[in-house]
Amino acid sequence: MSQENVEIVRRAVAAVNQRDIDGYLACCTDDVQLITPLADVTGAYDGREGIRRFFTDITDTGPDFKLTVERLETAGRDRVLAFMRVTATGRGSGIPQERSTGNVYDLVEGKIRRIQIFTDPGQALEAAGLRG
Repeated sequence: MSQENVEIVRRAVAAVNQRDIDGYLACCTDDVQLITPLADVTGAYDGREGIRRFFTDITDTGPDFKLTVERLETAGRDRVLAFMRVTATGRGSGIPQERSTGNVYDLVEGKIRRIQIFTDPGQALEAAGLRG
């Protein structure tokens, strides 16, 4: 199951880059939760409506928002750890931005249930249970 989970994460990332909300949601459970580094301020993106809001937010703030997978690996039977590069140009500022993230994907029965995004790779490794 773990290699299939890696492929689901790849499909989800491709859907984000293509702005294919339905394709992304097809990879997720109905109660999916996306927790970004800004969740303490903005809250998590919960459920299908939350994911729709996420897609709106990235389009509004950085129309050229793109995820590039640098590395994907399994972290147990139903967990995938992804290291990514995020690039976007601010709509209002015009300033290009680039950031590396470590994302932890928890899956249930072959669908993404929760995504946690970390700007610190060590935190991602810890959350994935690969470093204690």
